[in-house]
Amino acid sequence: MFFTKIANLTEFLEILKRYQGMISQDCNAVDFVDELLRKIRIKEKQLKIARASNMNYVAAAIESQLLDLKNQLSDSQDEPELNALMNLLEEF
Repeated sequence: MFFTKIANLTEFLEILKRYQGMISQDCNAVDFVDELLRKIRIKEKQLKIARASNMNYVAAAIESQLLDLKNQLSDSQDEPELNALMNLLEEF
């Protein structure tokens, strides 16, 4: 009985270690997406200011940067692990 409990505890700890790694990766993915969204919001504000100030070349450069950020965001959402995590977060 004692050895069975130790074996179950050892197995439980191994499972816990695996899940901690997965959770850590998922948190990093969420942080990455959050950072991208923050950068996109900033670029959108900069673009609005550049357009309002008639700064056409600056606006074009910001549009290019904004497109790059949005592409990074769509690429990151193609990852199945991230989609699974986002679905879990939506359920809560």
